[in-house]
Amino acid sequence: MIKVGIVGGTGYTGVELLRLLAGHPDVSLEVITSRSEAGLAVSDLFPNLRGHVDLKFSEPDPDVLAQCDVVFFATPHTVAMALVPELIKRGTRVIDLSADFRLKDQAVWEHWYNTPHTCPELFDIAVYGLPEINREAIRDAQLVAVPGCYPTAIELGFMPLLQAGLVDSGHLIANATTGVSGAGRKAAIPMLLAETSGSFKSYGVSGHRHLPEIREKLSEYSQQKVDLTFIPHLAPMVRGIHATLYARLTQQADLQARFEAHFQDEPFVDVMPAGAMPETRSVAGSNVCRIAVHQPQDSDTVVVLSVIDNLVKGASGQAIHNMNLMFGLEETSGINVIATMP
Repeated sequence: MIKVGIVGGTGYTGVELLRLLAGHPDVSLEVITSRSEAGLAVSDLFPNLRGHVDLKFSEPDPDVLAQCDVVFFATPHTVAMALVPELIKRGTRVIDLSADFRLKDQAVWEHWYNTPHTCPELFDIAVYGLPEINREAIRDAQLVAVPGCYPTAIELGFMPLLQAGLVDSGHLIANATTGVSGAGRKAAIPMLLAETSGSFKSYGVSGHRHLPEIREKLSEYSQQKVDLTFIPHLAPMVRGIHATLYARLTQQADLQARFEAHFQDEPFVDVMPAGAMPETRSVAGSNVCRIAVHQPQDSDTVVVLSVIDNLVKGASGQAIHNMNLMFGLEETSGINVIATMP
């Protein structure tokens, strides 16, 4: 059994980790930390876990965490960097769901997160945890940086086009919409039901923290500089991301066949039939990304529709997919979950 620790188990990604890991056949949950809820039974905070998780929250202790085979960080940005170096030194493997190790450029990271990075020396060993592109590197990684939720949906949607050189990489557009859980589990007026219900809005138009991550990774995939306009939106739903992606074709191709071939061996990417319109509800609670590709009016514009559950494929489910790769398990173990409907 893989001994697992979770730092920051009280947020939405933390409870999703607990929900999925509690049913994982090869995992033993050893420790779950929370400074604010130390001593509280996990099932008292999250009653859905009653009878499945019998741990209590505890203060983060490096000595205890280092006894685990792998530690997940489901924490706000800048928290992981304080503990990760010590765990790495002790040989514990780390899967970080925050943005602390997603970028390779320290100056860019510090610009977007407006704080010094305290262990930039770990950038070189951190592996970007998108299994569909980094599967082999993830297997041997000691430190994995799980992609953001928006980047996951957007990168998977653009990847087949860029890798085949089918579109103008200098003019990409992503309009993406998330549910309110994307903002985390905190009391914030803009996320209240009375504020979001019956409304729809954009935000971060001048620049969103996921933008440099998406640009960096798409540039790596295509081996050329990528310029992306990214506009995020907030919808009155709890979970889910719907990304509508636009690109200008530089050559004609059978786009449906291209996408199907690109993802044919991927267990968690579902390329839908021609003309399909994927819905966020079709992936709720699952680790699946559903994609449809369109060429409206036979123009030179390609439109890709990409939907994921922001808390599963966009966070905790993808983190467990990484763990499965790191420990030589079946990739789908513990996360081959059917979406919930309605």
